[in-house]
Parts: sequence; C-alpha cells; structure tokens
Amino acid sequence: MALAQPLVPDPDPPARTVRVMLVDDSLVVRSILERIVETRPGLHICASVASASDALDYLARETVDVVVLDIEMPGMNGIDALPHILERAAQARVLILSSNCVEGGPAAVEALALGASDTLAKPGRGSFSGRFAEVLTDRILTLGNQREFPAPVPVAQRRARAPVSMVVDTDQPIDCIAVAASTGGIPAFTSFLANLDPRVTAPILLTQHLPDAFMAFYARQIGMMTTRRVHVAAAGMAVEPGHIYLAPGDAHLIVIANGARREIALDRRPADNGCCPSADPMLDSVAETYGKSGVAVILSGMGRDGAAGAARVKSAGGTVFAQAPESCVIWGMPGAVAKAGIAAATLNPDAIALMLGSFLPGRAEGRPQP
Repeated sequence: MALAQPLVPDPDPPARTVRVMLVDDSLVVRSILERIVETRPGLHICASVASASDALDYLARETVDVVVLDIEMPGMNGIDALPHILERAAQARVLILSSNCVEGGPAAVEALALGASDTLAKPGRGSFSGRFAEVLTDRILTLGNQREFPAPVPVAQRRARAPVSMVVDTDQPIDCIAVAASTGGIPAFTSFLANLDPRVTAPILLTQHLPDAFMAFYARQIGMMTTRRVHVAAAGMAVEPGHIYLAPGDAHLIVIANGARREIALDRRPADNGCCPSADPMLDSVAETYGKSGVAVILSGMGRDGAAGAARVKSAGGTVFAQAPESCVIWGMPGAVAKAGIAAATLNPDAIALMLGSFLPGRAEGRPQP
C-alpha cells in the first residue's frame, strides 16, 4: 500500500467568488447592474431585489458578501434599512449606490456613519458603461475580499457593560485630546462633543476613517455642532486651544513641537496597519509632544488602528479612554485597547466627555466613581 503523501498547499489558490446582492427598486437599473457585475470574473449575483424588505427576507436565509444598496426606494429607504441589513447580513459589506451619494455629500457621510463600507454615485441612465463599470466592480471585489471584519457587538453584550478600571489622575491638566474613530465613529464623536464641558478647551485632533473627498463636508458638519473652530488639518497650522483638527483622508495627522509652538504636520508614509489616515501616528506624536498631559479617546471602528498609539500615550503618562461595547457599531478599535489593558476607563462617548470635565480645577469631587 502506498503511503499517503503530505498535501502541498497550492501556491496560488483560486480567488474566491464574491456573492453580490443588488437592492434597487428600478428593474432597468438592476438589469444593467446584473450585466456589469456578472461579466467581471470573481463576482456572482446571488440576489437582485426591488425593496429593502425583500433584501432582509433573503438575508434571513442566505449569506452575501457585498450588498449594493440604493437609497431612494418606496417603503423603507436605503438609509433606514442599512442598520437592519448590517445586523442581518453578518459579515457582509454594504456599498451604497445612489444618485444622492455625491462624493463628499451629506447622504454619503450619513451612510458611512451608519456602517456602510463605501459609497458611489449612481450615474445617469446612459452612463453605466465604461469607467463606471470598472470602478463599481473594482470596489465590489475589494470589499468582498477584505478578510478582517470584526462583527458588530451582539445586543446581549451591549447591555453588559465592559469592566471599567477608573485609574485616572484628574489632577493632571489636559493639553491635547486625540480621538480615533472608524465605522460608527461619526455619531460617537457627535455624542462626545455634545457632552464635553465648554471649559475643556484643549485642542482636539480627530482621525476619522473617511475618504479625502468627505473631509471638508464632515468638518463643516462638526462646525455646526460646536463653538470650536474646525479645520481639515494642513501642514504648518498652529495647534491652538478651542480648535478641532480633522485628519485629511490622504495623510496621517501628527503634531510636532516647534520651540514653544505646537503645530500640525502631515505624514503620508504607509502605516503598519494599512489605514490612511491612521490614528497610530497621530497618537505617537501626541505621546511624544504632550506626554502626560495628552489624552487618547478610541471610538467605534473595525480593526486595531489606535491600539499601538494608545499604548504609547499610556507609556508617556497620558490617559486613554475606550468606547464601551454597548454603544459601538463595531467594538474593534476600542475593544483592542480595552482588552490590552491600555484604557483607564471604558465608557460610552457621553460619559468619556463628562469624565474629561472632571479634570477641570474644582471638578474632581464630581467625577464618576468605580
């Protein structure tokens, strides 16, 4: 009897086929998209439905890798349906394809805030071929082949608050607050900002994972919520109290010391975690420039961006807060920080803001207790 030979891994395993669901109330549009998608190797249309309710019914029975979702539909529109689709579709990515999703516009930002992985403007009826077809199928392939996808925190876990270790020195002044966020981070930062005592005037650096085209609109959106001055960060800007600096979508935001002046610099070198912008370089620079007077806040998002930088902030004597799982869309980034024991406290965004208020002189007696 011949001995069995050890299996040798295939050096070039065949690419997986990405299962795609189309959700659009227009039969004409669905037919065009079906032809575009099916002609691209590695993509397969597993369902093509006319409504969000039909999509949810299908997802209750079958798995999907990428959902291509329209916004304007009768009944439940795409924005309202998005959270339900994400919950039911488990590890599926959602690409919003809508004429309302002008790049950098409010509908696109709202969709990304609710957990969509990408958005693309739907062209006019006569413009579906050529460049659009290539861009659409490239994006679907990219989304469908992304392997890391921490699942949203189950509802049962959201109700059970993560352990909170209140190792916080509220006698230490705050000179800089650095915030890292990704999927689900936009509403989390809104809650944080709304509850931050206006007497906390330390400059805020914000790295939110969004494409560069969205940043100007998002900066304007933040500016409508606060009396702070809001900027898309540019090299050479002075870092001043009462201001918010938003990382551009094509560079990491860092802060450097130039004598007594603190100013913005932009770093376009690839980050180890592959994110751009990445929170790790920002937090590294805060640790180096501000030391124990720096604060890191890690909000909802997938992956581990911010974990290495937060460790640097803690090692420099600064304070790290992580968002609690029950309020996260995805407890990836804050979860990595909390599980590593880096966070001084794991709280919801409003509670983190209130906690920072206890750093104000005369407020320490009102801080939350363990």
